[in-house]
Amino acid sequence: MFKYDKKLEFPINISKKDLRMAKYIITQFGGSNGELAASMRYFSQKFTMPDDKGRALLNDIATEELGHIEMICTMVHQLTKDATLDELEKAGLASYYTEHGVSLYPSDSLGNPFTATYFASTGDVIANVSEDMAAEQKARAVYESLINLTDDDDVIGPLLFLRQREVVHFNRFKELYDHYKKLGY
Repeated sequence: MFKYDKKLEFPINISKKDLRMAKYIITQFGGSNGELAASMRYFSQKFTMPDDKGRALLNDIATEELGHIEMICTMVHQLTKDATLDELEKAGLASYYTEHGVSLYPSDSLGNPFTATYFASTGDVIANVSEDMAAEQKARAVYESLINLTDDDDVIGPLLFLRQREVVHFNRFKELYDHYKKLGY
């Protein structure tokens, strides 16, 4: 089962409010290339992996993605802490506030809610692992875009950590892909 260690994978201590950046970062919670989609993709695909190696890898990475959701939500919370209604409105977050208050809700930066159509699970081992590699590359690209949108080191640090984890996940999926190709899948 899971063991919950009550600390983030990477420390997050954002001291400056930045609602604009919070609005952008929330896409990594519930957007098409975000952590929720990745976690659900890997959990749903793991059952069709042909061996323990594939099932274990997908389960491990899916679980880590849940930790990344926690990091994203922490960042958004810290970036919006003590925001006034006027500040929320000026940042384009009034509609979000109307529906969700200060609670976090999985959506992209435009406010589109999370949908299961963001992830695929075909039952075909090679197609699924190829999808996983592509998903990790898209998430890496989003993190790079987010890093380009800020100059706050307190925000950049966690984003760089998350970006690097996407690279590691891609490499693990590539190894799994090569393993299954070698086995003739």
